[in-house]
Amino acid sequence: MKAIWNDQIIAESDNTVVVEGNHYFPPSTIKSEFFKDSQTHSTCPWKGEASYYTLSVDGSENPDAAWYYPNPKDAASEIKDHVAFWKGVSVID
Repeated sequence: MKAIWNDQIIAESDNTVVVEGNHYFPPSTIKSEFFKDSQTHSTCPWKGEASYYTLSVDGSENPDAAWYYPNPKDAASEIKDHVAFWKGVSVID
């Protein structure tokens, strides 16, 4: 799987975990130079508290376009620190 935004591959993995239709990429498969920490958080009743990244590619930013669970609840332990995308990021095979 590849995650692409602004014509740039920002993550690539043959080992994503699919939860609720979203591909979660292992942390070692994201290209960290395109990710900036965000102060945004949200809560899922069964996964726990999500943290976000802002994407920065070729001078363009996509705020909070990636999220991850640093300390997920037990039911979501398989996606700990894995990164998923939205807000115009294409995830393709």
